[in-house]
Amino acid sequence: MSSQTEAAVSPSVKQSDKDKRVRLPFVRNKALLGSVIPVLLIVIWELASRLGWVAPHLLPAPTTVLGEVVSMAQSGELWGHVGITLYRVAAGFAFGAAAAVVLGAATGYSKIANYLLDPMLQALRAIPSLAWVPLFILWIGIGEASKITLVAVGVFFPVYLNLTSGIHGVDRKLIEVGRMYHFSTLQLIRRIILPAALPSFLVGIRSGLSLGWMFVVAAELLGASQGLGYLMVFGQNTSAPELVVASILLFAIFGKLTDELLKRLQQRALRWQDSMENAS
Repeated sequence: MSSQTEAAVSPSVKQSDKDKRVRLPFVRNKALLGSVIPVLLIVIWELASRLGWVAPHLLPAPTTVLGEVVSMAQSGELWGHVGITLYRVAAGFAFGAAAAVVLGAATGYSKIANYLLDPMLQALRAIPSLAWVPLFILWIGIGEASKITLVAVGVFFPVYLNLTSGIHGVDRKLIEVGRMYHFSTLQLIRRIILPAALPSFLVGIRSGLSLGWMFVVAAELLGASQGLGYLMVFGQNTSAPELVVASILLFAIFGKLTDELLKRLQQRALRWQDSMENAS
């Protein structure tokens, strides 16, 4: 009997061990795997520039772009532009996310607030980002406040929508169970509604941050004297494509780094979920 059981169990055990042996190297090297395509594209880009397949005045080689970045870093000019852009994104993200949490929680939990506020907010969401720029300049001026406000607008709507939909999507049976245990309103929110809506909220936070980086470009393209967006305009006006490409790559790098930070926070906050990501 034991031999039959061993024979029946051992194939599945062997298969499980085999799956682990196949999967673990990929899990350990996922950062390396994620860099394969970017590195390959950079190599192709460098070859295309060096062999004359692409005109240098249209798309300079990666080594040329890197040299420009290193030169600006050594002179100290780069850090001023990077610092002011990070400040604008961080401040706009903080204000936009805070407003979205307040209004999203209100419209998600209260039907009256939802009927009063959601139609107007949905209409405002349809306004293109650049349409806000002249209005903010008229209202607030051309200084930092208008730029931060524009970033906050970009961050607000993804966070608001995801939080509201997350609260609306809470299983009604969980609410009924809480009421059976005589939970107060605050206990219902803290112990049932917030944990159930947390995954949607964190997705909204990441989406809001990515839109914040897009909106800061729009803010810095108009009326800025510092920032990575300003460097793009300056490179265009001075016919310096390496400066334009360097600015774009820096936006990509810092956008990826900040998103990776939020992704790790999301994974830590959602460890309790029995999801494919946590199982991998």
